[in-house]
Amino acid sequence: MLSRIDEIQGMGFHLDLVLRKIQKAYLRKFDELGVDTTIEQWVILYQIYQMGDDASQRDIVNENFRNRATTSRVIGGLEKKGWISKTRFDGDQKRFKLELTPKGHEILDLTLPSALALRKLAVKDVDPTEFEIFLKVLDKIGDNYEEDQPQ
Repeated sequence: MLSRIDEIQGMGFHLDLVLRKIQKAYLRKFDELGVDTTIEQWVILYQIYQMGDDASQRDIVNENFRNRATTSRVIGGLEKKGWISKTRFDGDQKRFKLELTPKGHEILDLTLPSALALRKLAVKDVDPTEFEIFLKVLDKIGDNYEEDQPQ
């Protein structure tokens, strides 16, 4: 396969193909559960849940691989759905505090078991050592594309 990487339209094509399959599985599951959400919305909802009382919009922006405007738009969408609330931290008027609403907790309670099952599916029949090597290789490839790397 490695010797044919250019014949199959490059490594990016293959990575994109796998990513699309993963995304399709998540969206299909959300649809089966009757939850109208995007993957980006779900990820941010889950991040807010994990951060708990300390969840801030700034932290969510810094933890995502999207730009500030895109992340703000997704957060706004979650707010419109009534899944999160956005207020200011006490004593810190510069930062927005993000919290799950009861509806947001309900959505997360409904979807989280399926999301965790899909994560397990990703590594089904993959030896832990192989997976560790896979992650190391992905990191090396990513490092090769860092902006400060000489071309």
